[in-house]
Amino acid sequence: MFSDLPRNAGEPVFRAPWEAKAFAMAVELHARGLFTWPEWAQTLSKAIREAQADGDPDCGDSYYHHWLAALETMVVTRAVATTESLARRREAWHRAAAATPHGESIELGRDGTPVPPA
Repeated sequence: MFSDLPRNAGEPVFRAPWEAKAFAMAVELHARGLFTWPEWAQTLSKAIREAQADGDPDCGDSYYHHWLAALETMVVTRAVATTESLARRREAWHRAAAATPHGESIELGRDGTPVPPA
């Protein structure tokens, strides 16, 4: 099972840098007391169940998409951010990505549109 997962010395690793960043954000938000690990596990489990109900084949490649969905749920339910501010930030990211030449780092606002704080 999950034989296609990237590995280093036999251990699974992140597929992309954003996955590692999402993982680190959850660890940091927990360290700051935003949620307990049992709360996190419950929220992540719910995100995975909802994705599976919507047709996610659960092959392992979408795991950190569920992780990110759980993070967004946590910051919204804990009033750290709003759904609207997350949507604005996501749109700013997509605009910046589209304006970034291949191989360069994506920077918010690169498209010339000011990006308010999250």
